[in-house]
This record gives sequence, C-alpha cells and structure tokens, in this order.
Amino acid sequence: MNHLLSKECSTSKQFNQKLKHRIRSEEVHIKNVNDKLKHKETFGQKVADDIAKFGGSWTFIIFFILVLAAWITLNTFPLFFEPFDKFPYILLNLALSCLAAIQAPIILMSQNRQTERDRIEADNDYEVNVKSEVEIHLLHEKLDYLMESKWQLLIELQQLQIELLQEITKHSDQEKN
Repeated sequence: MNHLLSKECSTSKQFNQKLKHRIRSEEVHIKNVNDKLKHKETFGQKVADDIAKFGGSWTFIIFFILVLAAWITLNTFPLFFEPFDKFPYILLNLALSCLAAIQAPIILMSQNRQTERDRIEADNDYEVNVKSEVEIHLLHEKLDYLMESKWQLLIELQQLQIELLQEITKHSDQEKN
C-alpha cells in the first residue's frame, strides 16, 4: 500500500511539473494596449485626436450653429455696422470650405489611429484567446489523467483496504476463539 501511494505521489509530481513547463513555455503574453499606444503618440497625433473629439461633439455643433446664426444676422440686417459679407455670403462660404478642407484630413488621421488601435486590440484579444485555449487544453489533459489513473488507483487502494480489513477481522475472530 505504501508502495502504491509513493508511486502515485511521484507520478502526480511529474505530471504537475510537465504542466507547469508547458504553461511557462507558451510565448503568449497579455499586454495593456492603451499603455503601448500612449507611449507612441506624437504631439500631432494628440492634437488630431483632440480636434476630432471636439469636432464630433455637441459643443462644436451648437457653437457652430450660433456662429453661423450670428454671421447671417449681422450680415443681413445693418444693426451695429454696415454688413461686410452681404448675401450670398461669399466670405462665409470661403470660411466654411476652409474649415471643411482642414477638418476632414484631421478627422481621417484620428480615424486611422483608431483603426491602428483596433488592430492592436484584435491582436491582443487573439493572443489572450490562444493562451486561454492552451490552458483549457491543459486542464482537459489533467482531468483526463485524473479520471484514468486516479480512479484505477482508488479502486486498487480500496481493494487493499478490504483485504486488510478482512485480515484484521480474521485475526480478531481467531483471537476470540
């Protein structure tokens, strides 16, 4: 019985060492994508992101509507001074065209950076999934090992215990007689 138990301990230790080695040898590392991208940002990229964030906000839209309304009001009705950009508002059209010409590439730069971030996050998700799959596979191996070998060992140990109990009972019966 001692022999079986010591054999089982050494087998379990070997199996656990094998599992640890396989987990450690996997070259899958989880990383924080945000930290990686923050270190790579240039000043221009930060400015582009901030402009795109502001250009796509309700603050910008409301501010823009107020500026347009003020421009049209001041240049339609001579309230405080003579209008400097009368209808059809050529100067306003030029300003809007310039704004659109500058804002569009800046927003595209920001979107390209977001695409890069999404690509890096997808790669990171893939690595995490691979590591999870490897660990699940190792857990399945360990469960299979336990089911195959441990149950057989338990049955053998139980059989030995029954034999020992029978011998003890036999001895006690002989002593009584």
